[in-house]
Amino acid sequence: MATSPRRDFLKLALGGALAAASAALTSARASAQSLGPPSPFAPDNVLDLARELAKSPFKAAKSTLPDVFSDLNFEQYSSIRRTAASSMWSDEKFGFALEPLHRGFIFTTPVQLNLVENGQQRRLIYDRADYDFGKLRPPADLPDLGFSGVRVLKTTAGQGWQDLAIFQGATFFRSLARGQTYGVEARGLSIRAGDAQGEEFPLFRELWIEKPSPASGALTIHALLDSASLTGAFHFTLRPGDATIIDTELTLVTRVEVDHLGLGVMTALYFFGALDHRHADDVRPAVYDVGGLQILTGAGEWLWRPIASRDTLQISAFGDMNPRGFGLLQRSRVFDDFDDDDAHWELRPSLWIEPIGDWGEGEVILLEIPSDSENNDNVVAQWRPKAGLAQGATVSFAYRQFWCWTPPARPALATVMSSRAGKVGKRRRFIVEFVGDLFADPQKAAQVSAAVEAGPGQIVATRLYAYKERRSVRVVFDLDPGSESYSELRLVLKAADQPVSETWLYRWTA
Repeated sequence: MATSPRRDFLKLALGGALAAASAALTSARASAQSLGPPSPFAPDNVLDLARELAKSPFKAAKSTLPDVFSDLNFEQYSSIRRTAASSMWSDEKFGFALEPLHRGFIFTTPVQLNLVENGQQRRLIYDRADYDFGKLRPPADLPDLGFSGVRVLKTTAGQGWQDLAIFQGATFFRSLARGQTYGVEARGLSIRAGDAQGEEFPLFRELWIEKPSPASGALTIHALLDSASLTGAFHFTLRPGDATIIDTELTLVTRVEVDHLGLGVMTALYFFGALDHRHADDVRPAVYDVGGLQILTGAGEWLWRPIASRDTLQISAFGDMNPRGFGLLQRSRVFDDFDDDDAHWELRPSLWIEPIGDWGEGEVILLEIPSDSENNDNVVAQWRPKAGLAQGATVSFAYRQFWCWTPPARPALATVMSSRAGKVGKRRRFIVEFVGDLFADPQKAAQVSAAVEAGPGQIVATRLYAYKERRSVRVVFDLDPGSESYSELRLVLKAADQPVSETWLYRWTA
């Protein structure tokens, strides 16, 4: 089948540039970079810059580029590669390398990159010789264009160089676990995402990347955030492994009063699946980065909210106090679930976030955005604090991200394996399958009942089917919506009046 621009871009991020990075291992020029003069650096410097920046009105970054780069399409941009000789640190022995990314395509806003070593910072200077431009013919006397971001590479014994993370565009960044391909993305911050008055997009103006020691096994990146409403200092610590862990610490300084702030923001693609059948003529059974939103509430309840393709914008809010974790997860790990030889959606990461410290009262917000293309992310999840920020306020947060196959925290309960829906007469039929070790015992499975609620609408004809060999129980129920155009559904399995499964939540819309 034809590949999409989005799919091609993910391939570019994960594949094409790696050849240059791998070849750089044998290049003597790999450590010869164009760097500015040294100056002292300490992590507190970034917060000092944020505070000073907040005293002045916001000024948008100049995103103009020379004509040859000003209106690139995807194919033209993807032809710009770092040369084999230009990957930083690839000839050293601490397991990380960097590839500054060129500006162009949708990545026109510059971000200043700095390398930090022994308490000294040096600005990375753009050098035309570091890039192979393919069929593009830029002039020989290009000015310092800056960069659009940076790709971080890692190496492990016998496996060569592999992608670890990409920081590029506004405050977007992405990572992945060992053996995965890119999918879900994170954002440093969101402001008014999904609000009628329009969203404000903060950006990272500057990054400082600390040169790690050979024994550290971690990479530290500092970032200066700027926006019309606030500024901020970020501290990222990246730790590769079977899962990639990114610890995030941030301090925000407001220019004006700020409401509808989004923390732990993540975005992903959901095009279609078994809950919506919107693309029945597609050769593939499903297309999505993630299948649902998992929440571990402050009270210890596990929630699973499957995602669906929508005809209208749907915003769901899950109120909580001091959440213990939330994330967009990919639970479908079988090729046959997608049957896509190019995209391999079953290899996309789950992103799980655990707050550090108390986040107080607020909501986990899920946005499902209509889309007729698999090229665009259309799902957003985030934590929105109930209290806004006053003008001149300074506030700090911290959390840990797990880019993983399966989150480290998981329910000691049966979990949802699949969710399906379809029309039966004037009703909607749902099939939700839970899997758990409890169901391997037919006697225990027979004691399980399903508590199903709908509002508005009525639940009719609920049936349970136990499958010992699958260690599962399937719940089949019909929703009679009457004249209503939506219904909030809730389902949990119980035994002896106690939950034995996570809670399944879903919003049906006509």
